[in-house]
Amino acid sequence: MLKIFRPAPKIERMEESKIDSVYKRYRLQVFISIFIGYAAYYFIRKNFNMAIPYLIETYGFSKTQIGLVGSALGIAYGISKFVMGNVSDRSNPRYFMATGLILSGIINLMLGFSSTVPILFILMLLNGWFQGMGWPPAGRTMTHWFSDRERGFKMSIWNVSHNVGGALVPVLALAGLNLFSSWRGMFYFPAIISIIVGIIVLIFLRDTPQSVGLPPIEEYKNDYPEIQVDDRERELSAKEILIQYVLCNKYIWYIAIANIFVYLVRYGVMDWIPVYLKEMKGFNIEDAGLTFSLFEWAAIPGTIIVGWLSDKVFHGRRAPMGVICMIGVIVSVFTYWKSTNLIVINIAIAFVGALIYGPVMLIGVAALDYVPKKAAGTAAGFTGLFGYIGGEVSANVIIGMIIDNAGWDGVFKLIIVSSILAIVFLGLTWNTHDRSKENQNQIESKS
Repeated sequence: MLKIFRPAPKIERMEESKIDSVYKRYRLQVFISIFIGYAAYYFIRKNFNMAIPYLIETYGFSKTQIGLVGSALGIAYGISKFVMGNVSDRSNPRYFMATGLILSGIINLMLGFSSTVPILFILMLLNGWFQGMGWPPAGRTMTHWFSDRERGFKMSIWNVSHNVGGALVPVLALAGLNLFSSWRGMFYFPAIISIIVGIIVLIFLRDTPQSVGLPPIEEYKNDYPEIQVDDRERELSAKEILIQYVLCNKYIWYIAIANIFVYLVRYGVMDWIPVYLKEMKGFNIEDAGLTFSLFEWAAIPGTIIVGWLSDKVFHGRRAPMGVICMIGVIVSVFTYWKSTNLIVINIAIAFVGALIYGPVMLIGVAALDYVPKKAAGTAAGFTGLFGYIGGEVSANVIIGMIIDNAGWDGVFKLIIVSSILAIVFLGLTWNTHDRSKENQNQIESKS
């Protein structure tokens, strides 16, 4: 069987005296690998949005047609994240993640040659499928190299990789525009960079600690999660993962439904920034690109702070911070909608970016909290399936249709209602995964 579908074999454990220093080195190495790897996935996922004004200008595509093409990525990505997430739980992330990134880069090279809606739609479907090979192996890597108590904060730092990737999209797209003297360079240049990063991931990423002679992370950190299984290191069957730990878990369902509305807000704002600002606020493409970048850059401190607060203040409870963030999103979206001031618009967009990625990250972390580490990819893929099929597709197809038929006001009303519904479903998990209770039990047992 190919290496991509088989975890690396365990090797003999190294000497006790070397474990701590080697563990720290490998933790940093694998973290950097999945950070730059996942950032590069975004180089070739969101560059399409920068090319939208040129596609409309060159080929006369309608907003509905553009929304249809954009939806192809969300449809394929949502399904792939779930299906390939289950495969990734039984695969070596080193080969799995690199393969998806390189194939996605090749598809983007082909997108630069395309000029018809059917071909663009098919290529975006393929791109979405290969994009689905990014998050699951990274999530698997996090659960094997970082323990339960530190995961909220560490995941928040890793999670900003897609903000870094998204923020660099305008930079790379505009660089490609200049280097190739054509808007098609917006596909070519990010694709080349991503293929190179895929090769780097292939060289440096590692599977589990045991695959390099180290003990499991639970043993190393003396931090064992709440989820009880007969053997934490046993590779679970696909059926066991799906039925026992995902489909029969009501909390996974709650956060999956919440993810629909969180993603509709996320992509409903982000994907249409260049078009909305250019058409309704009088921005040129450079200014719109700067605002797009602000959305992503502001998410970096916002996401890290939210992750830290969920660990330290709410003791592992992800819902309270998610609800607080969504309330802030409603205020910021309303300001973005109604303001005509350039500075205020940029500030509002920055706040939306800083706040919306908190719930995005927290839902991903919660999915890992609710299942054993050997089921991490499937759980994350399941919530992603709902987010991308229900949320991102709606943000492309439905919003495109609303713009063409009812104008932008209807779009903002939909985004605000979606924010409220996200709050409702996040609230259903309000008191789950409270590690403060476990800490109190440990103190009482010792006294």
